[in-house]
Amino acid sequence: MFKASEIKRLIEESIPGSVAVILDEAQDGEHFEGEVMSPTFTGISLVKQHQAVYAALGPRMGREIHALALKTYTPEGWAKAGKESR
Repeated sequence: MFKASEIKRLIEESIPGSVAVILDEAQDGEHFEGEVMSPTFTGISLVKQHQAVYAALGPRMGREIHALALKTYTPEGWAKAGKESR
């Protein structure tokens, strides 16, 4: 059973300047929802942003982490969405 806090840690350690909000709404340790903001996402496609998050999780995706419904943001998009920085 994987923990949302561990996903958050892995992402924030791997993606410079990132803020990750991860939820385990199903409380099953396998299906998660996440929002990730990073300045490194500026100027890159949504697909590349998602690929960066999945790369941070490595082989855990599809194994310990069965699913991650993901939204990614640049700092500007994060602010427009009214998100907190921490």
